Amino acid sequence: MRGTRNRWITSAVASIAVLGMVAGCGSGSDGGDSGGGDGGSAGGSAGGEVSGTLEIQYFVGGYGDEWWKSVISDFKKEYPDVTVKQHAGPNINKEMQTRWISGNPPDVVYIDGAGISQTQMVDDGQLMDLTEWMKGVKLPDGTPMMDSFIVPPNEYDGKIYSLPLIFDTWGTWYDQAWFEENGWEVPTDFPSWMDSMGRIKQDANIAPFTTAGQYPYYFSRGVLYPAFAAEGGDELLNAIIDGEEGAWKSDGAIAVMERVKKMVEAGYVDPGFAGISHTQSQSNFLQHQNAYIPVGFWLPNEMAKDTPEGFEYGFMPTPMNAEGEKQVLVPDLRSLAIADQAENPAAAKAFVEFAFQKKYATQFAEMTGALLNMQGVDLSGNKNVPGYLKQANQLINSGDVAIHHKQHPMSSEMELPIGDALVKFLLGKTTVEQFTDKAASIAKDYRSSN
Repeated sequence: MRGTRNRWITSAVASIAVLGMVAGCGSGSDGGDSGGGDGGSAGGSAGGEVSGTLEIQYFVGGYGDEWWKSVISDFKKEYPDVTVKQHAGPNINKEMQTRWISGNPPDVVYIDGAGISQTQMVDDGQLMDLTEWMKGVKLPDGTPMMDSFIVPPNEYDGKIYSLPLIFDTWGTWYDQAWFEENGWEVPTDFPSWMDSMGRIKQDANIAPFTTAGQYPYYFSRGVLYPAFAAEGGDELLNAIIDGEEGAWKSDGAIAVMERVKKMVEAGYVDPGFAGISHTQSQSNFLQHQNAYIPVGFWLPNEMAKDTPEGFEYGFMPTPMNAEGEKQVLVPDLRSLAIADQAENPAAAKAFVEFAFQKKYATQFAEMTGALLNMQGVDLSGNKNVPGYLKQANQLINSGDVAIHHKQHPMSSEMELPIGDALVKFLLGKTTVEQFTDKAASIAKDYRSSN
């Protein structure tokens, strides 16, 4: 094991200040500041001749693939001696598993979606150590790449194995227009959320809350993580993610699960969630079968073709915080990495460097309604930045929201079995004690095997 307890070098204050610059309100479809990037920066620090075949694996989910195709097209123009072979799709992680297991992986991998775990890949030695290389990489304007991130890369025992490409955050969504029509107030803490769900259940005769039972991590990351952070700060959040001894049986974890139990016992969690996928749960939400759903910034883009006329996406930090305490957001990064056994490391480094340009950060915001993890991207004057992204940005910069950080993703060796136990808990089949005992046992097994 290479060490999943990494040093997190960042501060909430810095992240908030930077976000104000990244997604400011405004208009102007040319994307504003492109950072002087003309696509010619990558060759200088990639090392070696940039030619041959480059294989890229990327998951296609809520953000779509338009941005990837655009960047890859530009890359091929900049490096005509490189032949790019794309491995992409919603099931690509599963499809490529045998390549990784057999020691014949693609050169570049975007770590996102089901069936892939950054922490596990680091533990298994599948990702290239980028620490020394990153010291010499600069943006087209001369800024060191290491100084350009909103949130810096994860470090595993002081080493960097991936670069955080997408700045995302989970939260809870609702239909602003529907809420205004019915006079429902947007909650700001757990008591007001319970009150809101009670009124919605009575007024609309629905179970107010839904999630993806086939992918329980939607609930873990969208509801439990901010709840743990609200209850015990970064310490409790990362203790849970690391599977530390005693974390799941701590007073803070018990308090969080007691709140979730209240939601279940009140009938606010739709029991039909258990067998449905993320897209089905989102479709139900859009059809007002439910009023709240925990998802990341990709939701509106992923469901663009299914969004009913008049539906207005509203985003809020999941209100699991106690009354009088700040709401919490936990940034969720999507990373880009190079395989340790890459056949073409020079081209792989060139592509990774090429993708981190300000013009592509602007393009990503326009195409997906989300943010690349880059500072200094001026989106003012850009009419193509969606309203909900500006709303979320305003909320983040209001000072009313606390930003907490997870040091790294939870290992799939814990997340998957804990997710199974969580589904049973949300169905009311287990008690708080039984669930936390099970989660603690899974964490113990993880510690023993690593």
